[in-house]
Amino acid sequence: MLSLLHTADWQIGRLPTQAEPDDANALYEARLDVVRRLAQLAREHAVDAVLVAGDVFDAQTVSDKTVRRLFGAMDAYDGPWLLLPGNHDAALGESVWRRAQRLGVVRPGHRLCLAPESLVIDGKFQLLTAPLMQRHTHHDLTAWFDDAPGIDALPRIGLAHGSVQGVLPDGIDSPNPIAAQRASTARLDYLALGDWHGTRRIDERTWYAGTPETDRFRANDSGHALLVRLTAPGSPPQVQALRTGRYRWRTFEPAIRVDSDVDALIDGLGQLDSNDVALVRPTGRCDVAAFSRLNAAVDTARATARALMDDLASLRVEPTDRDIEALHADGYVGEVLQSRGGRQQARREATAESDGCDGDKHDKHNERQAGQNDRGATGGDIDGDRDDIDDEARTARDALLLLTGVLDSLHGAGR
Repeated sequence: MLSLLHTADWQIGRLPTQAEPDDANALYEARLDVVRRLAQLAREHAVDAVLVAGDVFDAQTVSDKTVRRLFGAMDAYDGPWLLLPGNHDAALGESVWRRAQRLGVVRPGHRLCLAPESLVIDGKFQLLTAPLMQRHTHHDLTAWFDDAPGIDALPRIGLAHGSVQGVLPDGIDSPNPIAAQRASTARLDYLALGDWHGTRRIDERTWYAGTPETDRFRANDSGHALLVRLTAPGSPPQVQALRTGRYRWRTFEPAIRVDSDVDALIDGLGQLDSNDVALVRPTGRCDVAAFSRLNAAVDTARATARALMDDLASLRVEPTDRDIEALHADGYVGEVLQSRGGRQQARREATAESDGCDGDKHDKHNERQAGQNDRGATGGDIDGDRDDIDDEARTARDALLLLTGVLDSLHGAGR
């Protein structure tokens, strides 16, 4: 039986720019740590080779230290590592691969697949490679597999990096195309692919392994490597996903409408731990007190999670009458708050008075009543008023953020 470990898209040297510096460094290290786990898995399962289907490095410009550390991370498994250049580390005339060779870190077990060729690996299987020689190409680099002769009835394995056409989601079928039926037309027992960062089965013999350490906020089943077993040439491969990733990347993007929505978001943030990387990006609206509670929960979660990135810009803060009174805001900010409160009340009254109307009648009544209320308050047209409201809301929001602490103290004293 032939046993292989299929992995891809390590992107060693990747430094998440959206994370805080200490978090970014930890996520950088995690990508090296997962290579050590892959080496341990390869040894534990006694595989015949490790297939790395492209994007080993995140960029050609990674430091010499990073190159040395990557090759050192593979030491726990001394069998063949078959390393394919992808779009991030293409086999250019002068590349990170040539630099690794000059540094003397490439040992005999590291096979750099820098050109398309047919190889026999330890007399156990035939390997057909399709490395990227430049970052992007618009022709299928696996096309030559179809005409490559077989070798002594050995299992026939393809190794490539690119986008399977007509199968991946819209917008993915761009550069570096791979025909969806390549495994069949090239008589492959297994086609090991990289580029898509999640584990994905294309057909019985064609798989994306995905990145072994999740690196983005997308539910694409990443953080795995694939253990592939072939009992004989022509037999269907047995493919098992092995969990390799450490960090869970979680997204919180609720639409906030009532206080219970804020409570649910805060509860979710309270469940984060040191193995979580989180993005908090709510939309909708809430009052000042709810916004203050959410800010406090975000700060607490930031200290608990491995990394937390937040974007609250789309969450609209709408002060209640009590908020406005408690802030004792005067001058321009006070006028904005009072004006905004009046407009909110006008819109609520317009909605209430339109209850019972339906169809076109409801729409026309609501539009007419809202227009009368808005014009009565400001003397302008509806669209113009909405633009003004948005501008004023942003100004009021800035002031409210500064005064939230004061409001908390006042509310606390009143309880």
